Amino acid sequence: MFDLSSSWVWDYWFADDGERYHLFFLYASRALHDPEARHYRASVGHAVSDDLVTWTPVADALVRGEAGSFDDLATWTGSTVRGDDGLWYLFYTGSTRADGDKNVQTVGYATSTDLLTWTKAPGPVLRAAGPWYETIDSGAWHDEAFRDPWVFADPRGDGWHMLVTARAPEGPVRGRGVVGHAWSADLRTWELRPPLTAPSERGFGQLEVTQVEVVDGRPVLLFSCLAEHGMPAREAERGGTWAVPAESLLGPFDIDAAYPITDESLYVGRLLRRRDDGQWLLFAFRHLDEDGAFVGGVTDPMPVAWVDGRLTVTDDARREGAPAPA
Repeated sequence: MFDLSSSWVWDYWFADDGERYHLFFLYASRALHDPEARHYRASVGHAVSDDLVTWTPVADALVRGEAGSFDDLATWTGSTVRGDDGLWYLFYTGSTRADGDKNVQTVGYATSTDLLTWTKAPGPVLRAAGPWYETIDSGAWHDEAFRDPWVFADPRGDGWHMLVTARAPEGPVRGRGVVGHAWSADLRTWELRPPLTAPSERGFGQLEVTQVEVVDGRPVLLFSCLAEHGMPAREAERGGTWAVPAESLLGPFDIDAAYPITDESLYVGRLLRRRDDGQWLLFAFRHLDEDGAFVGGVTDPMPVAWVDGRLTVTDDARREGAPAPA
């Protein structure tokens, strides 16, 4: 497990350089006292590991920008990939305030030759815009949701894709969350495209921290959403991290078929394939304790497998086919 005694740790993502695993994570000082205040004090920390269990902190990756910049409030969740030019690209969410207290999120990136020292590029490089995406002017949501960029190479070799936590401008307010989509030929210039999902009566207000992977031959979409941010039809499920069947890394994704793979005690589930044996693992951050208080810290890896057609956290017995609880 990765934790810091002096800071809260929550959203995170990984990179694998072939020798070490890299953990990038959001953190904020516990001196704030109120864990809800952490969001607007977030920096991006960095730790490394050889075994995905023991982590060693190294120099921070990113901090918020200067006043007036797109990330002057906080730097939030992203993803890290290696480009065709040999550079590492760290895509992240820049948070700023507009029209007083309204939070607006856009996407920027930084580059590195060694995963340790990062240089921000001028940004943002991508933002919410009509007609496909809701903006702060609608007044329907508490922020302009356009964050958590998940970047991956096109499976056919045609550039790069970015999935984004976004919202559609129409539909039920708590069901407008969509998987935003953009495309790039070079990781630097991005073309906004229509979302890969649609609002739904069984949908979610926000599909946070999306990730797509092909796990043991089957494509799957992961995202996170709490009950209070989903449609009433979802409240009884009390999910934290959700999985959605997919036909490919670009969908179609049937959000109505989403099912929880963790409850609300664990949030921001991330998949990573262990290098030495190919085992797929799920991580999450510890969200709430038994009393409903925020915890923080990234879990140890949890093996996953397909059980009765669902991606499931497993142990040795459940690998034989017995279902595991969500």
